[in-house]
Amino acid sequence: MHDIIPEAVLIGVDTHKDVHVVVAISGLGTRLATASFPATGQGYQQLAAWATGHGSVHAFGIEGTGSYGAGLSRALTAQGLCVVEVGRVNRQLRRRHGKTDTVDAESAARSVLAGDAEGQPKSGDGAVEMIRHLKIARDTGVKARTQAMVTLKTLLVNAPQPLRERFIGITGKMTLIRAIAALRPGPATSTTASAKMALRALANRWLMLDTEIKEHEAVLETLARAQAPALMDAPGVSTGTVVDMLVVLGDNPQRIRSEAAFAKLCGVCPVPASSGKTSRHRLNRGGNRRANAALYRVALVRMRHHPPTKEYIQRRTAEGKSPREIRRCLKRYIAREIYQHLCTGTPPVTAAAKGA
Repeated sequence: MHDIIPEAVLIGVDTHKDVHVVVAISGLGTRLATASFPATGQGYQQLAAWATGHGSVHAFGIEGTGSYGAGLSRALTAQGLCVVEVGRVNRQLRRRHGKTDTVDAESAARSVLAGDAEGQPKSGDGAVEMIRHLKIARDTGVKARTQAMVTLKTLLVNAPQPLRERFIGITGKMTLIRAIAALRPGPATSTTASAKMALRALANRWLMLDTEIKEHEAVLETLARAQAPALMDAPGVSTGTVVDMLVVLGDNPQRIRSEAAFAKLCGVCPVPASSGKTSRHRLNRGGNRRANAALYRVALVRMRHHPPTKEYIQRRTAEGKSPREIRRCLKRYIAREIYQHLCTGTPPVTAAAKGA
């Protein structure tokens, strides 16, 4: 991406819901033209034709390839054009030069020219995109189900005393839900009847969401196992872990250059923090936090139930490592193992953390 000839053209795109603003610059950094196009299929074709009309396009730097720029990114990639994912505009530059759509689009193009933006966007056109859709529906369903249960129990505590005494002693969750769902409140002529009506509505909502979540989880299990059958059987790895990792990688995992890049993406690589005569590293608090949490859960399960990991912990403890440091090392090894499963297609002969 750094070998850009002066005659090449770079296109920066600031994406929005209805209109995309584009700026073309030369390989020497001169602004050539600016325009805007509708965020539609026809608009994408017009944008590509406009860009190629200024010369040989080296790359399109697009801001928001995972949101408003997803459709444009897929359309340009389908035409064989190079698309580069551009991150948020530098805040210092924004304070200095102000904020307009044209300025942001030009900043995206210059990020590609300078080599600051080199990431390949997710293709979003395969089984992993299907998994992402279902995961969103499942996660929001879980959140709504939890909220329904909390509300139901709160309402039950404040319900009229006869109604409260009838249900407050039931301990089984499903038993309580089904008993409340079977209520027959009748007309809302008293506080007891209105409480019954509200409780029954919440119980039925919980049951409906529970059924929906189980349906999503069954489909996610099938799709995840089809994508990574060996990883699904790895110790400590659940369907949720595989789903989280697949969503992070996308349908084109080859965009991750190396195992170290994947570790950085998951936030499990140490960050240099040296100065002068001091040479040290600090904890990486960046990366995808959902992927980082998934690695943390796998590490905890292996630390408790995986004999090779227990042996590794004993050896590292004897070396003077703290439990926190050992856990961070384990997360790094697990990230390496997952990368080999999902990105190289060659599962490791010896799983990570087995005495690594």
